[in-house]
Amino acid sequence: MSALTNIIRTMASVLPEVRKPKIKQTLTTKLLWTGVALITYLVMAQIPLYGVASGMSDQLSYTRIIFASAQGTLMELGIGPIVTAGLILQLLKGAEIIKLDFKKPADRALFSASTKILAITVTLAEAIAFMIGGAFGTGLTTPTMIIIISQLLFAGIMVILLDELLQKGWGLGSGISLFIAAGVAQQIFWNIFSLIPSGTGYFGVIPNTISNFLSNSPESIFMRPGGLPDILTMSMTFAVIGLIVYAEGIRIEIPITSVKYRGFQGTYPIKLLYVSVLPVILTGALLANIMFFSQFIWSRYNPANSNSLLNLIGIYNVNDPTQGPIGGLAYYISPPRGIEVASVEPIRAITYMLFFVVMCTIFARVWVEIGGLGAKSVAKNLLGANVQVPGFRRSQNSVEVVLQRYIPVITIIGGVLMGILASGADILGIFGGGTGILLMVSITMNYYQILMKERLEAMAPGLASFLGKG
Repeated sequence: MSALTNIIRTMASVLPEVRKPKIKQTLTTKLLWTGVALITYLVMAQIPLYGVASGMSDQLSYTRIIFASAQGTLMELGIGPIVTAGLILQLLKGAEIIKLDFKKPADRALFSASTKILAITVTLAEAIAFMIGGAFGTGLTTPTMIIIISQLLFAGIMVILLDELLQKGWGLGSGISLFIAAGVAQQIFWNIFSLIPSGTGYFGVIPNTISNFLSNSPESIFMRPGGLPDILTMSMTFAVIGLIVYAEGIRIEIPITSVKYRGFQGTYPIKLLYVSVLPVILTGALLANIMFFSQFIWSRYNPANSNSLLNLIGIYNVNDPTQGPIGGLAYYISPPRGIEVASVEPIRAITYMLFFVVMCTIFARVWVEIGGLGAKSVAKNLLGANVQVPGFRRSQNSVEVVLQRYIPVITIIGGVLMGILASGADILGIFGGGTGILLMVSITMNYYQILMKERLEAMAPGLASFLGKG
């Protein structure tokens, strides 16, 4: 283990790194650096990859929201490698396959270095896999392949450094959260305000509404054919956002008292969405991989839909495979986006929702056990923080019994609710997609809490320090 640790530290020493600021940055400075990171990401998402033809079919459209990626640009891979590397190491840490104590600075630094090295490795592996899978076209020369892979590797390192810039105290939150929220917000803004001509009006809801009223044809502003943005979809989008915000505020509060500071009382909240949006991310990633591999298998081994066994995996339109699956497993677990499509294909809508709910529930339950959120782990952490539950002995078993009453049930209910919200929003065709809206709301609320904490520290540093210790 020590030999592996030395190798990781040696490799990390030659990689580019953002050093922590020597003094705590002001809120204004943090906002400035956060803006710089966001603008850099948005610019990279508009720069096309050299050597890749434009207008190609998007085989990974289902992952664009989750991984904040943009097809055919430097952000082709998005934050996927960082998320993948982080999840792998968190799972290994939660399962105690790798034993690290995050209270020790050396172990935290080792975990951070391992994540960076693994993220770069995953970036290189994904770039090569995309190349082999034909995501950038066929018949590419060796120099062109090397140039494309080099661009993706450079972009991947840039994303890692931007995330590191924010997490080490120069900015607010994390780059991963910021880029996801920005991508979803960008889609919502585009659907509401776009001035691109479409049909008899404009693509965006607001310009189209104004145009139709001025032309004395307001009948088409509430529902538009072809899945174009309309007032009904915009209203449902805001309704779903309000529902998610409401669900985020529902919690069970277990009273706790401090052993160290007598008289201090508080509560340990167990939110309805206890595991946050991670099950939705994992379910979306699983769905994306199923779609990618089903299309890959179809294009390589069943392009004429003549193999009855492979047809069970996925059937695609021979003339236009980019429109998505039209049969097989891939079809029944893909979302029928929009009320019109769902009304014509009700069985597909039901199977998609069932798939999403079941997988979200499974991932929620599994992550609680291996992610350190189970009753046993929480009880151990509470006792380590010198707090106890009033009326119960100060022992891990006693606190665990109390937590066991709530955490397993809340986990399942939360997983089912997140699955219903995400899949239902997809079927309704809301702006940004169900998974995207869930992620954006969760990230926005987290940023709100960060801003409130920063303002408190700026106005009353003594109070903020006391609360931080408590």
